[in-house]
Amino acid sequence: MVRVLTAGHVNWDVTLRVDRLPEADCESVIRSQHRSGGGSAANVAAALANLSLDTGLIGSVGDDDNGLLASRELESVGVSLDGLRVVEGADTAVKYLLVDDEGEVAVLGNDGVNEAVTPADLDHDRIRDADHVHLTSQRPETAGAIAQTANEAGVSVSFDPGRRLCDRDYTDALAVADIVFANDQEIASLLEDEYVGSAFDDRIVVVKHGGDGAKVHTPDGSYVHPGFDVDTVDTAGAGDAFAAGFIATLLEQCEGESLTADDMSMPPVPTVSGVDIERALEFANACGALTASEEGARSAPTLSRVTEFLSTRF
Repeated sequence: MVRVLTAGHVNWDVTLRVDRLPEADCESVIRSQHRSGGGSAANVAAALANLSLDTGLIGSVGDDDNGLLASRELESVGVSLDGLRVVEGADTAVKYLLVDDEGEVAVLGNDGVNEAVTPADLDHDRIRDADHVHLTSQRPETAGAIAQTANEAGVSVSFDPGRRLCDRDYTDALAVADIVFANDQEIASLLEDEYVGSAFDDRIVVVKHGGDGAKVHTPDGSYVHPGFDVDTVDTAGAGDAFAAGFIATLLEQCEGESLTADDMSMPPVPTVSGVDIERALEFANACGALTASEEGARSAPTLSRVTEFLSTRF
């Protein structure tokens, strides 16, 4: 049994640091190369494990070397892979991330088998046993089946559909998601759909602004945090670390615990249904900022690192 179950892509990333993102008929210089695991579901799972939460994963890889490396890396940080499907004779999805000197990222890649999980492959008891389920980009029918199973069992659901939101129908998953994560472009796409009106009325919608922080809309009001100024190295995985920090803080508050140092002097802040949204937003922004200040999508900080970082802000 795990506290949080993430579902979606598991990739192998090749990060190429370049002097500038290439334009048509131009050439860029590769400064360095870095290889590590990637994929939003895997990134969030690893980030949650770094924050000391028992975490499991639903996803798929091939039986090639890249799949083995991705699996081993997740296991090394404590992510349960009971729900990871290994597809024989298939290639793991590989993404090539081009990162310029400002930390901005462009992505090239092949899909591989990172969407091999279908509704028929799901272990519904494992979904029901979790405290929370976090969905990322994947087959819409699989996301919908996971969300429906969790919802029927009273398990909270968050969803970060990602950049393919505009060309995929995630209505079933979004309909029951308690928390929806989106960036500025994705929220614009959501606003064009009929289910978003209710999303702002009866659930939490988190709009990520990258280095400019984030805004959270709730049934009781909206909250803004400007983010933290850091020297940006690589923004890949920062949004996933942000989501992990937000989820972890809410879950720990529900348990009556805290993800910040006991001796921090913090003023009272508004809450939603007994949950401190502003504290969760601040913690999430710290996780995102610290990830962006390091190389690679798997550079999410540990709990002690976030606590130390926040303690210097007061």
